[in-house]
Amino acid sequence: MLKTFASLIILFPVLYLFLPVYLTVFLLRKPLLLLFFCLANAAVIFYLSNRHSRRARGLKSETDSLQEKLNLLKDENFKEQKSNLYLQEKISRYQSLKKIVEEINKDMNLDTVAGSISSIAFSLVANNKGSCLLYLLDQDHQRLNLFKARKEERGLVIKEKEGDIFDAWVLRHSSALLIEDANNDFRFDLERPKSLDLRQVGSLASAPLVNENKFHGILRLDHPKPYYYTQDDLRFLLKICELGALAIENSKLFKAVHDLATHDELTGLFTKGYLCEQLKEECLRAARHHHPIQLLMLDIDLFKSYNDKFGHTAGDLVLKKISRDIAGALKGVHSFTARFGGEEFCVILPGMEKEKARLIAERLREKIAEGKIILRRQETGVSVSIGLAGFPGDASSFEELIQKADRAMYEAKKNGRNRVCPL
Repeated sequence: MLKTFASLIILFPVLYLFLPVYLTVFLLRKPLLLLFFCLANAAVIFYLSNRHSRRARGLKSETDSLQEKLNLLKDENFKEQKSNLYLQEKISRYQSLKKIVEEINKDMNLDTVAGSISSIAFSLVANNKGSCLLYLLDQDHQRLNLFKARKEERGLVIKEKEGDIFDAWVLRHSSALLIEDANNDFRFDLERPKSLDLRQVGSLASAPLVNENKFHGILRLDHPKPYYYTQDDLRFLLKICELGALAIENSKLFKAVHDLATHDELTGLFTKGYLCEQLKEECLRAARHHHPIQLLMLDIDLFKSYNDKFGHTAGDLVLKKISRDIAGALKGVHSFTARFGGEEFCVILPGMEKEKARLIAERLREKIAEGKIILRRQETGVSVSIGLAGFPGDASSFEELIQKADRAMYEAKKNGRNRVCPL
């Protein structure tokens, strides 16, 4: 290879320098030979130029082809990266389901559960954009009520307290709803919600909170711009709603059990056990802050005669009436009222002086005595005897306070009934 290259280097000046000079000087009489030489060189140059042009075109075509393949590979790589990011986001979402379950079920309080559900959906699905609304269903009236809201704009006012046409659709069909472009969705062209004039909804994802065919409410995400939510967003929202509906059902059952434990089934007032716990806490608080507590003990006068004359059902009506009268007389007064047992009631009045408590007790006694009740088509009335004792003036502990109030109540009965007896 090196020898060939060296030969060409030697041959080039001979052919293109010395030979033309020789032909020009010594062969002037032979112009045809010189012309032939020039034409031969021109042919060689044309051939080489044409060959170079063809190779250049071939290289350009190959370059263009490679560039096209490179562009395709770049496009495929971009799509692959985008798909990987999408899959990673999807995996991350579904990996968070365990944390979602823990977050939703860490507290049985309905308000806390609903707050967790709406916060999770707003964060993981909506990316904290637009609005997240959680409606709970009023089972008695079959009406939605806005219970929780999360908003990107803090100053945004949600006026659809009972939902709009989209929420009514989800309630009616008990099915999930995805609207990519609210302005061009044929399902709602005939009756546009008036609220859109106030709060723009471009895209929407909404799912029912259903557990064992029991409809609890709706979890809704909306955004002012169209095409913000996708089918995958809706699928994940449905997963959140499945977990959320179970948590809401559990919180309602927990509340029902708690109410049974703390409220009297007949009157709806607190039970004796709950009132004793509350009285104990109030006495400890009163001792720390040096303020008084008054306790009223009420007993229905001659209650046994009502049961004997009209029956136990009539007795239940009397107990319900007394509980309503107590609630009405104490409206606006900080107090705790309980059915203490049988026909006895007990009222805690925290932070109140004895004289004011006595006036409230007199007002309560008069209200009950003036009221009328129909028992077996007979108009009759009831009265109560009320005992009053205070802490720390009359007692040094909550147990002693109950005993003193009970003693005062029996004094009221001994003195003729239908009266208030302060200790």
